[in-house]
Amino acid sequence: MTGKLHLVRVNIVGEEYAIRSDAPPEHTRAVAEYVDRAIRHVMRGSTGTVVEPTKAAILAALQITNELFEANAASEAVTAELDALGVEIRRWLPPAKRGTGATHATAEGTGA
Repeated sequence: MTGKLHLVRVNIVGEEYAIRSDAPPEHTRAVAEYVDRAIRHVMRGSTGTVVEPTKAAILAALQITNELFEANAASEAVTAELDALGVEIRRWLPPAKRGTGATHATAEGTGA
């Protein structure tokens, strides 16, 4: 982030909020629009039941948090795959080129 605070006015489900953030204003607006869409999506619902904004905000927060958890799990899986690939590639290198990275030491220590 930039370190400089920006004041950005955003509208979420008909309510205006003044957000102070060191993120660029475009980023803050994009995040607010995402939250607004998520809440409105919950409010529309698939059951035809009208959900009040406060409850919709909580349900939207749960959905967004679930998305975050899934993205973190996917990121961890990719990181693990890249680490494993790095270990495999180091085996193909001549000993002088293998380096002494933590991943290499772990792989040798496990007998992999």
